[in-house]
Amino acid sequence: MVRKVILEDGYVFTGTGFGSDKEQSGEIVFNTGMTGYQEIMSDPSYAGQIITFTYPLIGNYGVNRSDFETLVPAVKGVVVKSRSPYPNHWKSEESFDELLTRFDIPGIEGIDTRELTKRIREKGTVRAIICNGEVNEEDVINRLKSEAPLTNQVESVSTKNTYTVPGGGGPKVVLIDYGAKQNIMRELLKRGCEVKVVPFNVSAEDVLAENPDGVMLSNGPGDPRDVKESVETVKALVGKTKIFGICLGHQLLCLALGAEAEKMKFGHRGSNHPVKHIPTGKVTMTAQNHGFAIKRESLENTSLIVTHVAVNDGSVEGVELKDQSAFSVQYHPEAAPGPMDANDLFDQFMNRILQPAGEMTKNA
Repeated sequence: MVRKVILEDGYVFTGTGFGSDKEQSGEIVFNTGMTGYQEIMSDPSYAGQIITFTYPLIGNYGVNRSDFETLVPAVKGVVVKSRSPYPNHWKSEESFDELLTRFDIPGIEGIDTRELTKRIREKGTVRAIICNGEVNEEDVINRLKSEAPLTNQVESVSTKNTYTVPGGGGPKVVLIDYGAKQNIMRELLKRGCEVKVVPFNVSAEDVLAENPDGVMLSNGPGDPRDVKESVETVKALVGKTKIFGICLGHQLLCLALGAEAEKMKFGHRGSNHPVKHIPTGKVTMTAQNHGFAIKRESLENTSLIVTHVAVNDGSVEGVELKDQSAFSVQYHPEAAPGPMDANDLFDQFMNRILQPAGEMTKNA
């Protein structure tokens, strides 16, 4: 089936369809990871977006039941250079095509993904549509330009109910779900935590009523300024419990303490982003997926210290409260399939949970 990717700025790419045959629009972004396509497309942070994979061959090792980051992927569409129709791996249970068909997600292959990626890098992220070939392109472009930006991505992927993740029995961690990846829960369980997952719009009072040893602010999609109630909740939690934020959770912590966020030109999405730890100078390779960042100058009059910066563009990648009761990173230390260079941040969170508040202040 002939299928097209049409960008709101007028660019049109023609290829062959796979997966669902539905028409779907969204913000088009690119991911530079060479592996992990199943984890990437099932990451809730891609809610409302169309993913372009820059690695030329996708689907060669198939799909399995254990590598999903959410039960129902929220991505709007997938663009690849070449799709492998015959996956070969001992864990494979279905093909990439079958996965997209099962979740009603349209895909397109056979286009120049390098040219599309260069277009996004040069012009910035735009809206796009995956549609069948026989369309009036001018009408589609006008429709894309008139579409209002999404503002409810977090609500669409957050849990609706509070629940406990089975398996842990140690320190109690409340995970506020803004679109949490399953691997965050796995890492907490691996360290013996009792994990209670709560919706994004939970109140600070309800969180504190759980008497947690620590609170985890998860990753999630969209603009942190769209979830004002979450900012207020985090603001009320600061100083009352230990806090660790990842990606959107990092941004919400910064906004809660007076910093400002801004939309990036094309964001950071991939598994090869170097991040520098300012106190030690150590550089870590990280996985990232975000289109917004914290303005560095806006942190100057807050109680937050910048701890990590991106090597490539100098953007803020990590902060910490001066009393060490809260810290956050823009990247993904729970990254699956990797890299796992920053995984020890979960150990740091455990150490802070177990360390008396007085000791933390003394060592700050």
